[in-house]
Amino acid sequence: MRILITGICGFVGSRLAEALIERRPGIEIFGVDNLSRPGSQTSLPWLKRLGVSVFHGDLRLASDLESLPSADWVVDAAATPSVLAGVDGKISSRQLFEHNLIGSCQLLEFCKARKAGLILLSSSRVYSIPALARLPLVVENRAYRLDLSQPLSTGVSEHGIGPAFSTQPPISLYGSSKLASEIIALEYGASFGFPVWIDRCGVLAGAGQFGTPDQGIFAYWINAHLRRAPLRYIGFGGLGHQIRDLFHPRDLAALALSQMDSNRADGRRVYTAGGGPGSCLSLAQLTAWCEARFGRHEPASDPGARPFDVPWVVMDNREARADFDWSPAMRAEEILEEIAVHAGDHPDWLALSQAL
Repeated sequence: MRILITGICGFVGSRLAEALIERRPGIEIFGVDNLSRPGSQTSLPWLKRLGVSVFHGDLRLASDLESLPSADWVVDAAATPSVLAGVDGKISSRQLFEHNLIGSCQLLEFCKARKAGLILLSSSRVYSIPALARLPLVVENRAYRLDLSQPLSTGVSEHGIGPAFSTQPPISLYGSSKLASEIIALEYGASFGFPVWIDRCGVLAGAGQFGTPDQGIFAYWINAHLRRAPLRYIGFGGLGHQIRDLFHPRDLAALALSQMDSNRADGRRVYTAGGGPGSCLSLAQLTAWCEARFGRHEPASDPGARPFDVPWVVMDNREARADFDWSPAMRAEEILEEIAVHAGDHPDWLALSQAL
């Protein structure tokens, strides 16, 4: 089997390549990356040692894709990933949609021409911000949890948020670019006869991830705590109760392989994947974990609200478990420890991340 991974020099793309090779001996992996993100070049020597060929190319350019070898499957891990993209002044809204939407459309043309299946890595941020803000929540052990005594919206339960949860705008420019890519990918697959799977991922985390306050939050928080850099609980009273689940690209690779191996041609194509209720924690709980390992370092409190922040996002894995017998194997504690060891071994990592 030959697999093309887009954005292969990023954290998710490179770790997926490693995990796929470990899980499926004899698999052939190659990737494409425009190397535009600072730090992406650091993955090149490591990928070469894994036997992965990396092509320099821009998904927005059809000619760059036309020159690539054929593939049996494509895993699309390329994106401008921040929920603030297009509004924070770092890139324009036009650039966001060129990268995330036009790039996806060019990739779909590649799949159409080569008859390659597609696994599109989407995001939990395709869900409605107002609907997430309306979830009934209570505070328990310094973290929000669902108030199960109150009525819950369609698509959410004690197991987390599933594919049926509202995607009604606003969902952010970033979220809308991913949701639009999902819809177009499903239409291409149906129209031109190639398999498409869509995985709406929770927070992917692990060693070697560049971390900033708007993406890679677990890597950022651990590195910043260790270096005694300033940290802030922003919004929701400035108490750090907002909660996310986390999972490792190694577990995502297991799901992707199960989807590639499936010969099912009908039924659901969109799945949620994450750490789930058993692998989630709040910023306050993350701080407590860091303090137990590194010593005390108290974040500042900033109760001011920001338009794209949401209080509780935990992914429901039940459909992926039912259809692919998939559940994440790595728990939060193991992922945090992996990040902490890497942070200790790389004292410059926070500075490198902030330079991105």
